[in-house]
Amino acid sequence: MSIQQIDAKMLSKMFLAGAKNLESKKEWINELNVFPVPDGDTGTNMTMTIMSAAREVAALGNGIDMQSLCKAVSSGSLRGARGNSGVILSQLLRGFTKRIKEEEILTIPVLTEAFEKAVETAYKAVMKPKEGTILTVARGGADKAKALLEDGAEDMEVFLTTILEHTRYVLSQTPEMLPVLKQAGVVDSGGQGLVEVLSGAVDVFLGKKVDFTVKAESGSVQGAVSGNIRAQAEAEIKFGYCTEFIIMLNKPFNIKAEIDFKTYLESIGDSIVCVADEDVVKVHVHTNDPGLAIQKALKYGALSNMKIDNMRLEHQEKLFKMSAKGNAEVQAADSTPEAEEARPADAGELPPKKYGFIAVSVGEGMNEIFKSLGVDYIIEGGQTMNPSTADILEAVDRVNAETIFILPNNKNIILAANQAAELTAEKTLLVIPTKTIPQGITAVINFVPDLDADANEENMISEIKNVSTGEITYAVRDTVIDDKEIRKGDFMGIGDSGILAVGADISKVAKDTITGMVTEDSELVSIYYGSDIKEEEAEHFRGQVAEHYPDCDIELQYGGQPIYYYIMSVE
Repeated sequence: MSIQQIDAKMLSKMFLAGAKNLESKKEWINELNVFPVPDGDTGTNMTMTIMSAAREVAALGNGIDMQSLCKAVSSGSLRGARGNSGVILSQLLRGFTKRIKEEEILTIPVLTEAFEKAVETAYKAVMKPKEGTILTVARGGADKAKALLEDGAEDMEVFLTTILEHTRYVLSQTPEMLPVLKQAGVVDSGGQGLVEVLSGAVDVFLGKKVDFTVKAESGSVQGAVSGNIRAQAEAEIKFGYCTEFIIMLNKPFNIKAEIDFKTYLESIGDSIVCVADEDVVKVHVHTNDPGLAIQKALKYGALSNMKIDNMRLEHQEKLFKMSAKGNAEVQAADSTPEAEEARPADAGELPPKKYGFIAVSVGEGMNEIFKSLGVDYIIEGGQTMNPSTADILEAVDRVNAETIFILPNNKNIILAANQAAELTAEKTLLVIPTKTIPQGITAVINFVPDLDADANEENMISEIKNVSTGEITYAVRDTVIDDKEIRKGDFMGIGDSGILAVGADISKVAKDTITGMVTEDSELVSIYYGSDIKEEEAEHFRGQVAEHYPDCDIELQYGGQPIYYYIMSVE
């Protein structure tokens, strides 16, 4: 006889199965991501959201009841919510659990009301709901549940499988509701994520074997590019920074306060989700000035779980994303012996000094260059692995200096470094806004120990403006960017402001990239060859550059960086 009711133990299994199914599909869901901005992180954000709740559910053990389960799901997903889609998912879960938390068993009528409450809660949280998204898919499922109930549905298995199939149908219609989806040839990524959660939950209800193991942490995985690259390349991102945080309230946040705060957020951005839950408020907004949102929020309480992502850079990185092998090499770099050697003992074990340096770097050669120039601590990271504010603060704890200069060496890391500076009280952190590794090298070379901190900061910032950087990598897909037609496997020379050269010959692309950077005032060309380039090949390339630019000094050094065959700078 089939199961006609769902108790807390079964619901727990269904939730964990849904979470695991979503986690297994996150990279594919990332590939679908073109709305509201094509930054390729929907699968990651939804996964991190639901896995935050899943860890709390898994920690409940066998003695689970409906109230404790609902609290774990609601609180865990809210506090772990990331991105627009993640926050909406947390609100669907919050509304659903709010209706069922007082029940011992779930019947078809209770589930129908819970689905409706989930959709109502999620729609209320979004300032300007857009159809053709996860909200539409969720509402489609709730509407189907209501229709089935009104038709006298009694079989739980038929009830759940019919709802699942209908959400899949609604998902298939999302391209007809959002032109950007149709142009890219994909369905809505958030809606797809929700369908995967429901699919996993229904599978376990039907008795299919599911792995319920939940990892202690769920890491971030960035997705590859979706089907129609041209559509994404031409997409305009109006508000560049995805800003998220939790307000830990220290004053009442009533209806009026919530409306006023949402109205303010609407004046500085879009994709707004603002959710008040007991003593915390979860905020998500896309804006060009994250500081304005943060300053306003501080009037209501202290902030935690802060995250600011540059979506324009994420979009560019998504288009230029390297092969899985290259990405794995970058992520594995953190455990290499060279990386361990680059990390000194705790600050308390080292003699105090006036000035210290922390640099973000990747590649054993690059690490050695920074160490030889006097950098105290190397944070492994870069284009495909951005260190967090917490990573930078950990590095600060390792350096026993009164004033520490931070060299982010990547545009996408500067915000995290600035945030670390704001959170550090016992030491002075000065962030030199280096956007590339060559800029970082130039900055530390121009440090003068006899000058005070302010003078050094001014001098280094001035000098890095004279550095142009070019990076040679390869294309993983056919596309058109900056009016340049790019074929899969082509080599690309990426400069400070876009693509400088494209072609099938790596040496020619590298030389053309340097040509795009050299001016009549240029004096020095530095070439750092990566882990995939042999020394003799690099020496030959250096000779070609020296012959072409006899008035410039040409320096060649081993960088050992993955992904980029050459990193070059012109000063």
